[in-house]
Amino acid sequence: MTTFITRFDTAGSGTRLAVKDLIDMEGELTTAGCRAVAQRAAPAGRDAACLAGARAAGARIVGRTNLHELALGVTGINPWYGTPVNPLDPARVPGGSSSGSAVAVATGEADVAYGSDTGGSIRIPSACCGTAGLKTTWGRISSEGVWPLAPSFDTVGPMARDVGGLVRGMELLEPGFAVAETTGVAIGRLRPPADPLIDAAVDRALHEAEWPVLELVAPGWDRATADTALLLVAEAWESNRALVEQSPEGIGTGVRERLRSGATFDPAAVSAAWSGQGAWTAALGDLLEQVDFVVTPTLSVFPPLLAEGSELLVGRCTLPVNLAGFPALSLPLRTAGPLPASIQLIGPPHSEERLLAAGAWLESAVA
Repeated sequence: MTTFITRFDTAGSGTRLAVKDLIDMEGELTTAGCRAVAQRAAPAGRDAACLAGARAAGARIVGRTNLHELALGVTGINPWYGTPVNPLDPARVPGGSSSGSAVAVATGEADVAYGSDTGGSIRIPSACCGTAGLKTTWGRISSEGVWPLAPSFDTVGPMARDVGGLVRGMELLEPGFAVAETTGVAIGRLRPPADPLIDAAVDRALHEAEWPVLELVAPGWDRATADTALLLVAEAWESNRALVEQSPEGIGTGVRERLRSGATFDPAAVSAAWSGQGAWTAALGDLLEQVDFVVTPTLSVFPPLLAEGSELLVGRCTLPVNLAGFPALSLPLRTAGPLPASIQLIGPPHSEERLLAAGAWLESAVA
């Protein structure tokens, strides 16, 4: 079973919850999908803070889900624990890094799953597996007790088959959460280069939702993508440096090499990337002064074959959202091709209540 690293027998009527195996659970090992981590891990002394609501609500934790090693990767391929099988097409990547969480909800093994998103790690596997995912506002959900990748960008959020499952996930993560009334939504459409079938699916969905659409341009999008990619790996090196230096053989070659690259970046380039964060956050905020939500595809390509997973790095639509720290919702859409596409709705900080209301409307419109 490659979806889960650890399975639990559960009984009862509570929500079935799958937890990404970089979130501490009292009495359990946290592996972060990495042999080097697993070999030195001791059972967690207490739950991660983000589990408190689920415990109080009586959620049934069905297992700890597999992931792209150390959460540093977009394919979901894992050399130590196997690769979760994409239920849409077993020959294709499940997406990463929250691969097991996406597969667990797609196959009905969990009602809700928790994932983490540093550069797209909730939204990308959701897009690959035809499910829904919510990247939360940076800092809204505590990351205490969650294995760090790049703390300036790390977020925890829910994954589910549909918007109703995401709402339930937010209720568990944040007791008292309630969807807001949302009417008269205006959409700003950004068009990073994408497969024409994907772009057409996004446009058709917006038309079916009967939302007014304003075509927007974000000149800083490509720079924000590059800056986030640089900063994410630089921080990932700092987070995992000791692991690489002390147990390199316990880290897969690809992840190990990517981590080490973070030590080689020109300090001036890193400083310049940090300097651009404020300007980009302001620029995206300015766009969201004109409209309620900004829309792009979640992925610019369809899920690639397992041997061609690096294609996911082309035309990335998710990274700029993490640089700003804003929330974003990903939902599946039908296409004229054999696989679904995914739409990404980006909102201003702490707009999750409105994002999910808009997502519910869109979901019903395209059904």
